[in-house]
Amino acid sequence: MSRPSGPLPNSAASFAPRAATIVEYGMNALTKILLLALAGALGTLSRYSLAGVVQKAAGAGFPWGTMAANMAGCFLFGIVWSLFEGKIISSEARIIVLVGFMGAFTTFSSFVFESGELLRNGQVTYAALNILSQNIVGLAVFFGGLMLGKYITF
Repeated sequence: MSRPSGPLPNSAASFAPRAATIVEYGMNALTKILLLALAGALGTLSRYSLAGVVQKAAGAGFPWGTMAANMAGCFLFGIVWSLFEGKIISSEARIIVLVGFMGAFTTFSSFVFESGELLRNGQVTYAALNILSQNIVGLAVFFGGLMLGKYITF
């Protein structure tokens, strides 16, 4: 089965870049790669800072820092997606923000690792709480971001 030639409207799959989008939207390929790398670096530094501050404040035992980064990421993703649907931001900016910044800011691999470590250490209740809360709260804040984004105008 072949993939459609253009992005699917209003679907989560439509933010994924494909090779043709680099030229299609008029942005120089090197410029787009550099902007994605810069956004990724900013996302990484933002996640590192936020997770560190939250974890230090909350203390050890539960991965609050990772949860804070993931929930903030879900909320911000919802806002950015809503702005894209409303045509407030361009397709190029959407890819740079969602793939570059948000891809580095949110941290699924850390979430899985920390959940696995909780299970390995026999902390089944904390592991279940981590898995359920990040998924349920993540969906809730994503939709909250979507709703808030509909009210943002420039």
